[in-house]
Amino acid sequence: MVESRKKRGAKHVQYAALPFRRKGKSPTEVLLVTSRETGRWIIPKGWPAKGKPPHKSAAREAREEAGVVGSVKRRPVGVFSYKKRLKSGKVVACEVQVLAMKVKRQEPWWMEKGERKLKWLPRTKAAKKVGDNVLGTIIRTLHKRGKRSTPRR
Repeated sequence: MVESRKKRGAKHVQYAALPFRRKGKSPTEVLLVTSRETGRWIIPKGWPAKGKPPHKSAAREAREEAGVVGSVKRRPVGVFSYKKRLKSGKVVACEVQVLAMKVKRQEPWWMEKGERKLKWLPRTKAAKKVGDNVLGTIIRTLHKRGKRSTPRR
């Protein structure tokens, strides 16, 4: 068995895209996806892609999980933590850096299509749908142009 290089209690880093759109004078909408295991509403997130910057990893996750393509900001709009159960059954603490993504289009097919539900919601409704209070605050305070809206921890 390979030993983890992380110190006991250290958090694993993941990157998430916070896909958003704005149509005319309508309120900013956020795209939520369901998790595959529990069906709870989340944003696309995952492990870093080797050799790729965080915004590229977040863009990859958004495309794989929701089929959306757009421009991802390089600076996080917020950070939240959660416990992830790995396939082995082990639970690890994850710190998720959230990067705003202005969606340009949605592909007709994507890798996880049919495995997840998708829903576009106004920020306030999306914030209530997610189960994490910190993520809800990040969503609720997202500026329409994806600028940093909450301090990083």
